[in-house]
Amino acid sequence: MTDTTWDPSRPILEIENLSISFFTRLREIPAVMDFSCTVMPGEAMGLVGESGCGKSTVALAVMRDLGKNGRIVGGKIRFKGRDLTTMGDEELRHIRGSEIAMIYQEPMASLNPAMKVGAQLAEVPMIHQGMSKADAWALARQIVADVRLPDPDRIINSYPHQLSGGQQQRIVIAMALMSKPALLILDEPTTALDVTVEAGIVDLVKDLGHKYGTSMLFISHNLGLVMDVCDRLCVMYSGEAVETGNVVQVFDKMRHPYTQALFRSIPLPGADKNARPLVAIPGNFPLPHERPPGCNFGPRCDYFEKGRCDAHDIEMEDVPEGDRHQTRCLKWQEVDWDAPIAARVAKEKARIGKVVLKMEDLRKYYSVSGSAFGGGMKKVVKANETLSFEAREGETLAIVGESGCGKSTFAKVLMGLETATSGSIMLFDENVQSTPITKRNVDTVSAVQMVFQNPFDTLNPSMTVGRQIIRALEIFKQGKSDAERHARMLELLDLVKLPRAFADRMPRQLSGGQKQRVGIARAFAGGAKVVVADEPVSALDVSVQAAVTDLLMDIQRENGTTLLFISHDLSIVRYLSDRVMVMYLGHVVEMGTTDQVFQPPYHPYTEALLSAVPIADTHVERKRIVLEGDIPSAVNPPPGCPFQTRCRWKSQVPGGLCDREMPPMRDLGGGHQIKCHLAADILARMEPVIKIAAE
Repeated sequence: MTDTTWDPSRPILEIENLSISFFTRLREIPAVMDFSCTVMPGEAMGLVGESGCGKSTVALAVMRDLGKNGRIVGGKIRFKGRDLTTMGDEELRHIRGSEIAMIYQEPMASLNPAMKVGAQLAEVPMIHQGMSKADAWALARQIVADVRLPDPDRIINSYPHQLSGGQQQRIVIAMALMSKPALLILDEPTTALDVTVEAGIVDLVKDLGHKYGTSMLFISHNLGLVMDVCDRLCVMYSGEAVETGNVVQVFDKMRHPYTQALFRSIPLPGADKNARPLVAIPGNFPLPHERPPGCNFGPRCDYFEKGRCDAHDIEMEDVPEGDRHQTRCLKWQEVDWDAPIAARVAKEKARIGKVVLKMEDLRKYYSVSGSAFGGGMKKVVKANETLSFEAREGETLAIVGESGCGKSTFAKVLMGLETATSGSIMLFDENVQSTPITKRNVDTVSAVQMVFQNPFDTLNPSMTVGRQIIRALEIFKQGKSDAERHARMLELLDLVKLPRAFADRMPRQLSGGQKQRVGIARAFAGGAKVVVADEPVSALDVSVQAAVTDLLMDIQRENGTTLLFISHDLSIVRYLSDRVMVMYLGHVVEMGTTDQVFQPPYHPYTEALLSAVPIADTHVERKRIVLEGDIPSAVNPPPGCPFQTRCRWKSQVPGGLCDREMPPMRDLGGGHQIKCHLAADILARMEPVIKIAAE
């Protein structure tokens, strides 16, 4: 069948019994097995699942871009009725970029740093459609305007490095849309972006999909995003599709134990770290060459039945009364899907004690040269401005805000990796504001430790796990002998719920979640009293996130640790924090208990942050507030209120006060503070951004 005879009532993409393997010198590694899904014209299909389940491999197979080692070993991929698996290079070259386009996770990997944005965009129609240079540039300008970038003439004459991450991702989307493709594949397109930028990109993708009638294959591990963007979804586990159907039906009437386990491990509204803790999926994801017999999910499943679930391969079955709803489970009709969780155990609340950390009027300025070559007038970057707060023993204080707001700078100052410009940091009655880490005593260093965002970068690849923890014990002067330190290392592995046998493993033999546990064990090697966790779960799968956050909470209950949790994921912040500090452009703009910050009255910035959080719950209604523009530069902050350039409430403040004067920090009662000029009666009339709808 050729393109001209394709019937638009048929699927635009049909993947049928697809199997993909990667071939190494040792063995064939099956990455995807017997995978089927269909995408209808104008439909958005979501592919979800943990890292390594085969989502991106399926997308690369559609693009026929599996590299040297990857091979399609079975099945068909039909695009507009034509089988892509048997197509020659010349035909593929015609289809790729013009009819099928792909948007990757990292925008800079798709952009040429040495070419202006306009030239890169114009290349697409010039190559694929033979368009003239003038027409191609005109089209580039129009599509830059379509993806809602300000001042399109300036943007098309800019180089990629002159744009922010969100702007770069919009350019990559514009590039994919230049030839108006019939199918757009998006592989985790917003993972590296702030939640506010993500909200804008998601709205943009949906609007452009409707405008151009583009079908989408949207790959994500974020179920809330999939609900926002997609009509249908396919849940993958260990190379197989395990459930597929209409998004609302799968969310509300899931019929596979893995889908159910995923939802139980994400912090939806109503989850509570003490009363209703998350339930992590037990065990580990199987390696491709170590898959169990029968059901791949069997060893981790609550409903597993020996001799039945592991007897033979399991086929997809239709779920009646569903919109093309299917599940790969033998027992789906026997399970009580509405039964409460048996494994959930309520935990006692951590006892909050005395103040252990107090910051007052902390400022951190950096001096930078005015030009790229070190000349010109010196400029000052105001990374932190008048930061004041206190944290107590056993408390979790979350610090939230977009990239560039000063969260990590403040963490570096606290750790002693940087020294503050002015103000005081009282740590256990000692002022450490101007004491760098090299001058701090061992007790102070061991008392304040950090868990980093990326567990892959923090471990020495040539040292065993046990040796890395013992090294930390030596530095912190723990234990009188090697035998004592070895025993303490094994206790720390117990603390982070890792098998003691892992002491002899190398980091490469561990999964991301296991590496992060080693990082936590090392942080607690010196008996840390204050732990700064900088996005500690953002690089991990949702199921692993639940285990790692609950581990941090268990350690906190046991040791009375003060946890400073830096994050942009407000769902996890709501779940585990006692108090929340919201930062914008170096300033604290709101502070209060978690309940105070997540309910009106809000600071206008907090309101926008909350409205941008994707929530995987069909009963939640969200008010959409998409912030216009980017965060101003810390080198040249706006006069008056730092948020006034993006604030939707600014017109409610008379006399241009927001443009002229920095707002005072106001106490709304009960320790709830907001830095805003809005009158008390306007704050009192604010409506909730997130509402739970009646069923």
